[in-house]
Amino acid sequence: MRKYFYSLLRKYLELFILPQNSVVEIDPASSLLVGAMPQGRIAFRPESNESRSAESFRENSVLPFEKLRESCAEYIVIGGLIHYERDIQSLFADLHKACHPGTRLVLTYYSALWRPLVNVASALDLRGNLPEANWLAHEDVRNLLELEDFELISLDQKVLIPLYIPLVSNFINRYIAPLPVFRNLCLLNIAVARPIATAKEVDTPSVSIIVPARNEAGNIDSIVKRIPPMGPKDEIIFIEGNSTDETWSAIQAVQARYGSERRILIGQQEGKGKGDAVRKGFSLASNEILMILDADMTVPPEDLPKFYAAIKDSKGEFINGTRLVYPMEKKAMRFFNLLGNKFFATAFSFVLGQRFKDTLCGTKVISRSNYLKLARNRSYFGDFDPFGDFDLIFGAARMGLKIVEVPICYRQRLYGETNISRWRHGVILLAMLAFSARRIKFI
Repeated sequence: MRKYFYSLLRKYLELFILPQNSVVEIDPASSLLVGAMPQGRIAFRPESNESRSAESFRENSVLPFEKLRESCAEYIVIGGLIHYERDIQSLFADLHKACHPGTRLVLTYYSALWRPLVNVASALDLRGNLPEANWLAHEDVRNLLELEDFELISLDQKVLIPLYIPLVSNFINRYIAPLPVFRNLCLLNIAVARPIATAKEVDTPSVSIIVPARNEAGNIDSIVKRIPPMGPKDEIIFIEGNSTDETWSAIQAVQARYGSERRILIGQQEGKGKGDAVRKGFSLASNEILMILDADMTVPPEDLPKFYAAIKDSKGEFINGTRLVYPMEKKAMRFFNLLGNKFFATAFSFVLGQRFKDTLCGTKVISRSNYLKLARNRSYFGDFDPFGDFDLIFGAARMGLKIVEVPICYRQRLYGETNISRWRHGVILLAMLAFSARRIKFI
């Protein structure tokens, strides 16, 4: 039972703890979790029985707890420890001191619904005889994290059958356990949290605004005029994509006209689709904050400082626009597009484990450092997203980035026609949804 259960748990953690990530587990009771990961290390606090516990772990995998901060661990894992800890808040306080801004704290704990069965399993020697003292509700865990300046990013429920039954266990744990209602009955909870800085340095980072443009000649000049300054060295990067109008000429003209006032970079994409254009723009960017603005200006450029403030002030690490909060102009979005947006927002919220109200808004913001990490692991989801939105959303959710949505007033397009085919692209979105569900939710 223990080997099967830990193999499941390790598979769930390896969804976001990648081979190149550094990971440390605190006071582990078994070597079957992080101890079984090639890059995994363990750290025992001074009050734990280190001499006895360390014997079952790989040589050189034990890290002195006082060296935890110096290790710059990207993930710190608490594998069920909160069930036995006498002072969980103090534990979180100690771990916060060991975190850097990019660290993710991963907690695993059991559902209180399973308490009688867990006690029976211990009595029958089907698991270690470790009587759990604490059985915490989700609200208790969230509250303790907040008290010590951690922010809960995601919470998932896994495992309906913790022991191996050929064919049955894998099918139920993979396909039934993640479903609504059933997931509330699961044994295992996996929470991911990030540290919140208690004292921030004053920082004014600069922005690279990527503007993919196809058949948008009439908007190019207004875009440059209407984008407000945000950082000291902002840059606007236009990427033209196989236009049949004068878009490329208009882009060249604004670079010549405004190049002495603002830093403007231009390029033409070799491939097709907005996603390809965005990736080319990001490759040309030099600033720490990367921002996407659709050239149709249905998201007003004047709203960009809201996105900038959200990421600069650490409200989130991936900032997504939402068009479905404020009333929109009458012809801004057709009825079936509105229904599709609401459906996909609900579906992707379920699959990704973080709330989305609008997945299809083109304006998205991410730091350059996080984007580079995301890009290195893009192959996990494949390369069939023509929009570029989901490539970023999937990667951000898998990395455990804090996703925040900024409401915008969605405007009617004033020039040209939309490049989106609601039915053809809707089918592609369904395919991406099914693929991502298999890679993230039903594993």
